[in-house]
Amino acid sequence: MGQAGLEPRRRAVAMMTGVTGDHEPLHMLDSLLNGLEAGERARANRLATESLRWSPRADRALGPFLRARPDEQVLNILRLALYEIGEGDTPAHAAVNAAVELAPKRARGMVNAVLRNVGRSDTKWEDLPIPPAPKWLRKRLKTAWGKDVLEALEAAHAAGASLDLTVKSDPEIWAERLGGQVLSTGSVRLATQGQVSALEGFEDGAWWVQDAAAALPVKLLDPKPGARVLDLCAAPGGKTMQLATMGAKVTALDHSESRLKRLTQNLKRTGLDAEVVVADALEWEPSEPFDAILLDAPCSASGTLRRHPDLAHAKNGSELETLVPLQKALLDRALSWLVPGGALVYCTCSLFPEEGEHQLADALSRHDDVSVDDVLPKGFDLTWCADDGGLRTRPDMWPESGGLDGFFMVRLRKPA
Repeated sequence: MGQAGLEPRRRAVAMMTGVTGDHEPLHMLDSLLNGLEAGERARANRLATESLRWSPRADRALGPFLRARPDEQVLNILRLALYEIGEGDTPAHAAVNAAVELAPKRARGMVNAVLRNVGRSDTKWEDLPIPPAPKWLRKRLKTAWGKDVLEALEAAHAAGASLDLTVKSDPEIWAERLGGQVLSTGSVRLATQGQVSALEGFEDGAWWVQDAAAALPVKLLDPKPGARVLDLCAAPGGKTMQLATMGAKVTALDHSESRLKRLTQNLKRTGLDAEVVVADALEWEPSEPFDAILLDAPCSASGTLRRHPDLAHAKNGSELETLVPLQKALLDRALSWLVPGGALVYCTCSLFPEEGEHQLADALSRHDDVSVDDVLPKGFDLTWCADDGGLRTRPDMWPESGGLDGFFMVRLRKPA
């Protein structure tokens, strides 16, 4: 096998090992792809992402043929090979040969033997269970939503996510050009994934990638043209660009200078404008209040697992101890920056009520002068309405359309 065909696999294994061994999310491991062409980068990312998604099934198939757990690199080589055979279109002999070439010399015989034993066994990939969430996550999701929803969520996570786009204008035209469909909320959903930068309209800045659920909070905020709007915790910028497209005067604030560089690049590509501020929201003070604020608060990102299966390996739930108090502090601070009669949308891409429904209840108990705007914008689904206010999406919802990420969002109003 040529080195060119092997290199994306090699980088994918390195990224997988960074996730499973060092508990880093994939987006923090981009430097491991340096030197690859765009197509190879996309392939390496896809291989790493999907191999991690299906790793519990791969481990189930490998179990009877492993005397002991291999080191992380070797185990991930085995996982990658079984993903390529079971879910990809790679012939078994090609995947096995690649795995042997990737393995350290000391492990090549074992890798070859184990994969060939799996292939000769009665184990059928498609008959193995849907990959379960890790124990820490299963417990939380079952407590929050019950056993039936947990199983539906795991099925949705295994199914993965479509490629959703937010377009600057004419979603029907772009859906036709790219072979997608326009969802009821206005997002364009493509049937297949591929190299994003190679799609028509990318270089021209006609659209950007954004899950359909992630596009909802701005639609819920619905600022008027010319309104002064703060996008708090703004990077990487999808919501900033939405707000700018709606004609708002946007201030995009985030504490991460590196992530704001990506936001600035996206603004340049799309030809949209926003004031970009690098600052800690717990210390920064605006010069004047805002008409509207979008607070996409830092959270567990548990609602994005179908799109980012690496998070199941990189996290363990302990981050909630610091995230929940941070969300509370940011919400209190942001509410103080609104003009009388101003609106704030609080949202998190989380499936945990502690980061959504509970935060809303606590905020209302602390702020007697704040009320919930019970509004359902055009195209929103009635099933998203949460019992005590706000909107709740989950990956198992909208199954006929391909699902959507898990989000909680609510629009709050200060008295005029």
